[in-house]
Amino acid sequence: MIAAHLPIQRPQQAKLLVIDARGDITHVPRIRFVDFLRNGDLVVANDAATLPASLQGAHLPSGLPVEVRLASRRSLTSDDVRHFSAVVFGDGDFRTRTEDRRPPPQLKAGDQFALGPLLATVNSVLGHPRLVELSFQGGVDEIWAGLAKHGRPIQYAHVAMPLALWDVWTPIAGPPVAFESPSAGFVLDWRTLLAMRASGVSVATVTHAAGISSTGDQELDRHLPFDEPYYISPATACAILRSRARCGRIVAIGTTVVRALEHAADPTGRVHAGYGLATQRINATSRLCVVDAILSGTHEPGTSHYELLRAFTDDETLSRASAELNAAGYRTHEFGDSVLVETGSDRSIIGPAAARR
Repeated sequence: MIAAHLPIQRPQQAKLLVIDARGDITHVPRIRFVDFLRNGDLVVANDAATLPASLQGAHLPSGLPVEVRLASRRSLTSDDVRHFSAVVFGDGDFRTRTEDRRPPPQLKAGDQFALGPLLATVNSVLGHPRLVELSFQGGVDEIWAGLAKHGRPIQYAHVAMPLALWDVWTPIAGPPVAFESPSAGFVLDWRTLLAMRASGVSVATVTHAAGISSTGDQELDRHLPFDEPYYISPATACAILRSRARCGRIVAIGTTVVRALEHAADPTGRVHAGYGLATQRINATSRLCVVDAILSGTHEPGTSHYELLRAFTDDETLSRASAELNAAGYRTHEFGDSVLVETGSDRSIIGPAAARR
């Protein structure tokens, strides 16, 4: 696949590969996404806004430059903004491929980073030389102001120009809790939402702190995704029940939505409202209790996002899809094209609405 190198959320030429419950594959323009929904379906998206989670600064004990990428925290509350896990790189920035980045200086508990106006202390090294738990000094308002002033969106070398926050906020962005953009939601705009409503498709949201997609280290990447906090409102939990009662499908916009809904569900598939911490990794061995289909970006085999897609369909189908994505020149990463994958269940097959009438 081709790396999408321009920060355009909804390019006119965006493509969509559709895998239905039979494993049949269809290629359409992504603007036709709504055609593959039906009356009674519920689309659930992640409304998290993206934090400026990349912080350039210095490792004070050595005086060497570092980049600190905030990677996770255990709460969504705005007052709990002192404690994070973070991935630390040596000198350099996003223009160097993540896997080619220099390692940080040797880190130990008590080390401090000067990150613009912020001062952070390493509480512990989390089993890998570049993964730490850190705490910011200062008051809550001071920390938020420092992040806003000095931080930048986390980005990778396939996009050459520096990203602004508005490049990575989805059209439905709300609470600033994500470390990278829940970019599957780029597909949503007012025209799409109005088309869903006209088709009898409902829309609901969850708030899920989408984590980082790469650490630059294969060993550490095997631990992705890290634990991620989420919130599911009573309104969203009720909307899922209503859709189920109407024999509608639950269509997740992005992997974070799948992770939140499946973690919050009991074995019967009932989703419980409230705060939670998603600790599970969804893969081919997982049994999906809630989500019937996912709209996601295009992902390379071996990534945590691809592993999650294996819960929706078999490996042979995904291999065929990967071959077709490559042959058709699909674009990957956050500004790339999309796939829509339905579980191989006994629910109605995905297909254009006109064909089902």
